[in-house]
Amino acid sequence: MKLYIGVDLGTSAVKLLLMDELGEIKNVVSKEYPLEFPQPGWSQQAPEDWRKAVLEGIPELLQGFNGADVVGIGCGGQMHGMVILDKDDNVIRPAILWNDGRTAKQVDYLNNVITKEKLAEMTANIAFAGFTAPKVLWVKENEPENFAKIEKLMLPKDYVNYILTGVHACDYSDASGMLLLDVEHKCWSKEMLTICGMTEAQMPKLFESFECIGTVKPEIAKLLGISENVKVAAGAGDNAAAAVGTGVVGEGGCNISLGTSGTVFISSKSFSKLDNNAIHNFDHADGGYHLMGCMLSAASCNKWLMDDILQTKDYAAEQVPITDDKLGENHVYFLPYLMGERSPINDTNARGTFIGMTMDTTRADLVQAVLEGVAFAIRDSVEVARSLGVVINSSKICGGGAKSPLWKKIIANVLNAKLESPVSEQGPGMGGAMLAMVACGEYASVQEVCDKFVKVASVVEPEPELVAKYEKRYQQFKAIYPACKALFADFVKE
Repeated sequence: MKLYIGVDLGTSAVKLLLMDELGEIKNVVSKEYPLEFPQPGWSQQAPEDWRKAVLEGIPELLQGFNGADVVGIGCGGQMHGMVILDKDDNVIRPAILWNDGRTAKQVDYLNNVITKEKLAEMTANIAFAGFTAPKVLWVKENEPENFAKIEKLMLPKDYVNYILTGVHACDYSDASGMLLLDVEHKCWSKEMLTICGMTEAQMPKLFESFECIGTVKPEIAKLLGISENVKVAAGAGDNAAAAVGTGVVGEGGCNISLGTSGTVFISSKSFSKLDNNAIHNFDHADGGYHLMGCMLSAASCNKWLMDDILQTKDYAAEQVPITDDKLGENHVYFLPYLMGERSPINDTNARGTFIGMTMDTTRADLVQAVLEGVAFAIRDSVEVARSLGVVINSSKICGGGAKSPLWKKIIANVLNAKLESPVSEQGPGMGGAMLAMVACGEYASVQEVCDKFVKVASVVEPEPELVAKYEKRYQQFKAIYPACKALFADFVKE
């Protein structure tokens, strides 16, 4: 038996998956680690916590199995996080994460001084607060002593791969979210590196996601109880890895990920030049390209409402009163901008907002408003893609929020699109293991391994009457943010 390990390096935990060559998931282990919020809107993490979680988690994952059967490891990881190493490969400072909003000044500089047009020409994208390049500029301006020490700039999952192999590597899909990569030509943008005060020598070597970057270091192999001949795939950004895990590869596939953040992921075999850069234009883990809209707070909005406001862990019970007759009838709206927002509004000042409440508003109305607000915000990105001529009549859906039948029904009708839930809900971890299979030569291509393993478990169809109701509600939702935008900016100035 051949075994493959998939690593899903998330924001709150690493999820490790063990899969055999037939695609059967043998074991899953999760290891949590803390997040730091040193100031409002800031978000950072200690890479040492990722290292510890992975190195402790893999032996636990392999309990009851023969470690000698492991032949490959593939990692999908949270994107955009800035890991900087010194000349001895020590981490210089905590990693600034994807959902960090401290770089508003640097984003403004890049988009308005360098200009969006120039950025799009160099990288196929514009600057967003979560991207890596603005973080580099922030460190250069605010921590010059740390900036001067930078020997290597890496992304979170690439740091894990470095721990395993000793190789400084990055794949094209994850590198696309740095605003330092020429996405169309798949190389580091020398102009962008110069703008950020970096050199190509400080960047990791680039690989396709399904390529082998090296084998596990002997001392790490011994620690984990596996062979030092185990191959490590370059891996992918979490959304590209999840797309592989849900079979969204090749031309015209779509996946909605309803996790801490929310994404709309559309795969393509060819590069598309965008007039509107409200969504991202990235390389894909299958060797092609993809469009992606990303909202910073998706299922985390519901978690916030449940845990912090309503103070309950019984999420399902809170959705019971939201019966079918209530759908499309709610007069309460929620803007899901608890961490600011990325696609498509690109506004770090945006804030979560309830509007439309009256004396008869119920607890269930607020819960429904949060579920619908996230669905409407997902549609905002879908509408950008549709405006480019992309046809989205169906989509895969994954992530923790996709465990809710009610939420899937709302999203299907808000988008007027069929939603398919894969049999495996493992997303990036499964995608990582599948990429490792290709890296090890088990399959010839990512498309081939997806065709083999990805199966649909259930389908939610939109209902014409409910689609019409949600169309009206969506048009009302769209008017709220423009009306609040100036207020949000004033609040932040205080």
